[in-house]
Amino acid sequence: MTFDIVGADAIKRGRATDAYFDRTLEALEHADRNPHVVAEVTADQFPTGEFEVLAGLQDAAELLADVPVDVHALPEGTLFDGGPVMRITGPYQSFARYETALLGFLSHASGMATAALAARRAAPDSHLLSFGARHVHPSIAAVVERAALIGGFDGFSHVAAGDVLDREPGGTMPHALVICFGRGNQEAAWRAFTDGVGDDVPRIALCDTYSDEKDEVLRAVDELGDDLDAVRLDTTSSRRGDFRHIAREVQWALDAGGNSDVSVFVSGGLTPTDLRGLRDVVDGFGVGGFVSNATPVDFGLDIVEVAGEPAAKRGKLSGTKAVYRTPDGGHHVALASRPAPADATALLEPLLVDGTVSMAFDIDDAAARARQDARAVSFRQ
Repeated sequence: MTFDIVGADAIKRGRATDAYFDRTLEALEHADRNPHVVAEVTADQFPTGEFEVLAGLQDAAELLADVPVDVHALPEGTLFDGGPVMRITGPYQSFARYETALLGFLSHASGMATAALAARRAAPDSHLLSFGARHVHPSIAAVVERAALIGGFDGFSHVAAGDVLDREPGGTMPHALVICFGRGNQEAAWRAFTDGVGDDVPRIALCDTYSDEKDEVLRAVDELGDDLDAVRLDTTSSRRGDFRHIAREVQWALDAGGNSDVSVFVSGGLTPTDLRGLRDVVDGFGVGGFVSNATPVDFGLDIVEVAGEPAAKRGKLSGTKAVYRTPDGGHHVALASRPAPADATALLEPLLVDGTVSMAFDIDDAAARARQDARAVSFRQ
């Protein structure tokens, strides 16, 4: 084994599980018991007013493919607030060992997609790139970038994730490139980048390595002229000062010199609060740890029905449930056997039918769904 990675084959075989599920299956097999159950994946049981974005569903579907169960789920990108996001119906032994991996797929991706949507809502008209893959194990870089796209980001920087997702990664240059040319030789670094990279790569100069941001921006303009598409400011927070004022100075200097067509991008530990404070004075953002380090959604999987009868542990709601969206953006949880609220839309849709995947997955569709739901429920205004 080269890296500490649980491989796809082990996950698919049910080895990515907690030991007590193996013990449970041994006990059930010994007792010749395999009840037909309904199990639900939930975070909060009742709506709390705090919406989150469902992601990770494609991996969850792949995990349960060929398992003899029927599964209903919210489509990827749906915003949820209480109640089930997934319902599994079938013989318990057939899916018990997959609970750990299933919750992991949904919990981690949903947390990151929710953070990404919060960033997008904070800067609705800005260009957003995900820079956060460096904060996680490289084996899940594509999970990070997919979640960012579902949350509404325009792109990401990770090359291998681009291979997985069939998307072209984006990026500018690191401080290391400028440092390789030495203090006072920033122009040489910018020129090397401009002349060295492919024609399809935007010419974006990093302008804060050694001196004042405005000074380096004007030097980049002088050096690159019409070749310069944009500048990026990535000053560490300990030296940043009033970042908004710096960005305004840079924009003013560009405009005064007749270079208002040069875009300004900023990055470096940004949060939605930062984005809201800067969105009117910069053109785009690179957001990293806020998305990749997001707290996973605390999903659990619980049996709610056994052999057609309601059943649940203490503190959980028994019975098969449905969730609805009402025209006013309300999120409603009810027993599936009860009438739906007036004019409500049922949110759970078939994901697998007897182990066969029946739902299509498309990142752009999921992102559009998240945007639409965010408006409907007034997500983090």
